[in-house]
Amino acid sequence: MTASVFYPNPRIRLVNSRWSNGLATLLCLATLLLLAAGAMVTGTGSSLAVPDWPLAYGELFPPMVGGILYEHGHRLIAATVGLITLILGAWLLWAEERVWVKVLGGCAALLVILQGVMGGLTVILLLPTSISIAHAIMAHLFFLMTVVLYQVTHPAWSNLRSGRGSAAPRGLRIWGLVTVGAILLELLLGAAMRHNSAGLAIPDYPLAFGGLIPPLDSFPIVIHFLHRLGAVLALTVVGGVVWRVLARHRNEPLLLRPALGIGMLVILQAALGGLAVLTQLDLLLTTLHVVNGALLLGTAGLLTLRAARLEFASGVQG
Repeated sequence: MTASVFYPNPRIRLVNSRWSNGLATLLCLATLLLLAAGAMVTGTGSSLAVPDWPLAYGELFPPMVGGILYEHGHRLIAATVGLITLILGAWLLWAEERVWVKVLGGCAALLVILQGVMGGLTVILLLPTSISIAHAIMAHLFFLMTVVLYQVTHPAWSNLRSGRGSAAPRGLRIWGLVTVGAILLELLLGAAMRHNSAGLAIPDYPLAFGGLIPPLDSFPIVIHFLHRLGAVLALTVVGGVVWRVLARHRNEPLLLRPALGIGMLVILQAALGGLAVLTQLDLLLTTLHVVNGALLLGTAGLLTLRAARLEFASGVQG
């Protein structure tokens, strides 16, 4: 039974939508904080500062000192994110009329539970590289899902239309998906580099051992160099999408704003990556690098989602 059966009044529906969007917004912000906390755990080498799970030295709240502060603080933030996700999923199940949005809320709840279990496994199994990398990339995928939930629960989503004089963004959603894929690949390579302790395998920047191509004689150097190549790919793809929006849709603010956003974020991401190397993996810079990568992915996802919605809306109107 849908919420409209209980609340046929459009004003009540709007209130429900605002509550949904408020929870989704809170979840986005909390997830960004969780990503920052996770990056600090890795950056400080505190992943096994608490050797048991789900408790910490047999307690819910151990003394928050040294590495315990980073590791258990990360767990507490993760628990908060999980709680918000479950509340949002339950709220959407009750108040949301669109079945596919209910399903998204349910998927988010399942993903956050799986992510929590994987976090526990990294501790219990003493940081297996494969699970640590999967845990890191799933964190970014979960953030992308929170951005999608934020957008589709926005009260204005159902009425999203291209502005007067704006061309329908035909094909832009495909370019957006390619961009999201390129960014995800780069984030995966970055996670592989971090969890193989290869962040300084190439100690100079922008060159590599003084040249364009380093001696590829060890796995850490290879994975680090692949991460740099992934950055070049991401810069190229993002540049192409930004150019497409500027050339064809500069009068559509719903597309122009996220396009300019990913353009600025990808440049900032490259700068943060270089500075992280030059400063011997400074904790603040490496943390900002991880968080900015999530923002880049989320903004690319937002652009793709809006392009798909506007293209669909123009097709319906036509």
